[in-house]
Amino acid sequence: MRKPTLEEVAIEAGVSKMTASRALRGVADVSGETRDRVIEAATRINYVGNRLALSLSAQRTNLVAVVVPSMSNIVFPEVLAGISAGLDGSGMQAVFGISDYDVAKERAIIRDMLSWQPCAIIVTGLDQPEETVDLLRHANIPVIQLMDLDGTPIDFNVGLSHGAAGEDMARALIAAGRRRFGYVGSALGRDLRAGKRKDGFERVLHSHGLGFAEQRIDDAFSSIALGKQLTMAMLAAVPDLDCIYYSNDDMASGGLFACMQLGVAVPQKILIAGFNGLDLISSLPAPIATSCSPRRAIGEVAAQLVRQAVATEQHAARKTIVFKPTIVGVDDYVTAGRAS
Repeated sequence: MRKPTLEEVAIEAGVSKMTASRALRGVADVSGETRDRVIEAATRINYVGNRLALSLSAQRTNLVAVVVPSMSNIVFPEVLAGISAGLDGSGMQAVFGISDYDVAKERAIIRDMLSWQPCAIIVTGLDQPEETVDLLRHANIPVIQLMDLDGTPIDFNVGLSHGAAGEDMARALIAAGRRRFGYVGSALGRDLRAGKRKDGFERVLHSHGLGFAEQRIDDAFSSIALGKQLTMAMLAAVPDLDCIYYSNDDMASGGLFACMQLGVAVPQKILIAGFNGLDLISSLPAPIATSCSPRRAIGEVAAQLVRQAVATEQHAARKTIVFKPTIVGVDDYVTAGRAS
């Protein structure tokens, strides 16, 4: 079946072919009434424009490139949902790439995406290698780095300090009376933000004359099953811990199941703490302390920055938007511990 043409859209809308083209591209000097009429005409006849052809002349598409490290749990899907919601109605469309926490793969994805001439790019974290940073700096489009504040941004930065999040959790757990700490983590060589949380947590422990009595860290990606496995091994070696800090809520949930299997009372004997504030923890048979990261809000704010930067054509502002995670569940531990 023959595809509808731009000329047919123009005839349907009662405008010139040039006006129809400018209306569909969102050019500012086309009135709102004319733009609506052209869009309605294009919709009626099922016209689909050629964005790649337009980009050759405009040197930019309506695409917003987004690179995230993982889709294996709800964390980054919620970020992507926030980005999509934030771009809604803008005429811009997010396209996603997944790096699997691999810096070489991330660089390749970024290079490929930049060849599509996106109007902006959103990447995760501030720890890209220098050659990736150079690639982003020379892209001449807004660069939004999200989820992490511990580093130097290229343009815009939206997120939270993971080092501070670890410090805050350690202070809360010490205030809850815990002194014998273990740590369970995964893929810290790739998940650099989890490593920053661990470092922040340890800084506070050391400032109180404490440290991790035992650590179990695996190179595999985080999962409930891995959290359970490592916790079982840790408690077999050091059974007198009264608190275990995990790299995230997936791992912490596995730790809870390990304690249940071993007959270790949570939270009375061992306090379990994670990170992210995933919905799943509200369905667990015992409370888990966690730092709730505002994932969707971070995505929405990143999208708003894209819209502002593209509209004003200003993208070297180094604007930083700071979020602070909320700690929940520690009070539940204190109350349960006292009740016991």
